[in-house]
Amino acid sequence: MAKDFSFCLPASAFCLAVAGATVLAQPYPERPLRLVVTSPPGGANDIQSRIIGQKLSERFGQAVVIDNRPGASGMIAAEIVAKAPADGHTLLAGTNSTFAVNPTLFPRAPYETLRDFAPVSVTVMTPHILLVHPALPAKSVRELIALARAQPGRLNYASSGGGSAFHLGMELLKTISAVNIVHVPFKGSALSVNAMLAGDVQLMLIGMTTGLPLAKSGRARVLAVANPKRSALAPELPTIAEAGVPGFGYESWFGIVVPARTPRPVIARLHEGLAGVLGQAGNRERLAAQGYEVIPTTPAQMAARIKADTVKWAKVIRDAGARAE
Repeated sequence: MAKDFSFCLPASAFCLAVAGATVLAQPYPERPLRLVVTSPPGGANDIQSRIIGQKLSERFGQAVVIDNRPGASGMIAAEIVAKAPADGHTLLAGTNSTFAVNPTLFPRAPYETLRDFAPVSVTVMTPHILLVHPALPAKSVRELIALARAQPGRLNYASSGGGSAFHLGMELLKTISAVNIVHVPFKGSALSVNAMLAGDVQLMLIGMTTGLPLAKSGRARVLAVANPKRSALAPELPTIAEAGVPGFGYESWFGIVVPARTPRPVIARLHEGLAGVLGQAGNRERLAAQGYEVIPTTPAQMAARIKADTVKWAKVIRDAGARAE
């Protein structure tokens, strides 16, 4: 007969087991959830958070209250959640910049992602495209790279500011393709787009939902998708990697985390709810209509993505000498 060695469990392990059992015995969620969002109302993170939050509320039978806390590149929202009670009722909806870029770009950031948060799931991503002014003779990525190599320092690209996702994505492209294209930062996306349309700069990375209408109107030309894989929203477009820069991949993703000491059964319940919401065809279609592609993960997969992206973007930031503005 097998012997029972449960009495040998260390005190700490015994306490964890009891705590887990206690959490499972309690209803969760037992009150409304607070979803703290890094962007203002109407921002990309806010839109997807409201869609997902509404469906999560229906699934859990508890309200999901959106709390917009923009500013400081998402660090205001992140600090609020890092210091919140670890009971699963306060969640952070952040971006890859929140989780994987800020810790390097801001050495004094008030949090360390995998120390202060427990991942729940990546939710969606927004495809980005490489857009050029129609007067530029390059009709493809290969032609653009050839032109940049023939005229080092003569081409300019726009971004919404130093340290922004569009800035770092272009710096990654420059590094991999070994070209010299000059960065021209602007204070916001609208100004950077207007500068490209006016021909003050020749190219930029931009969100697909903003860039495709400009290309269709003839005011700009789209060369390729920046993401590692072709986008389901425009499958006819090649990726930058396919079109001439092997190894390039830029992805802007969103995800949900909770304070680090949140009990595992609570995280599992949250993940189950999110997976159910993101797995429904109607919800995926609603998100796609707003320009998002659903890419759910397990908590472990999200943690691995954060680690990999942190290493990737830390190198880009160091090599480019990028600073937040």
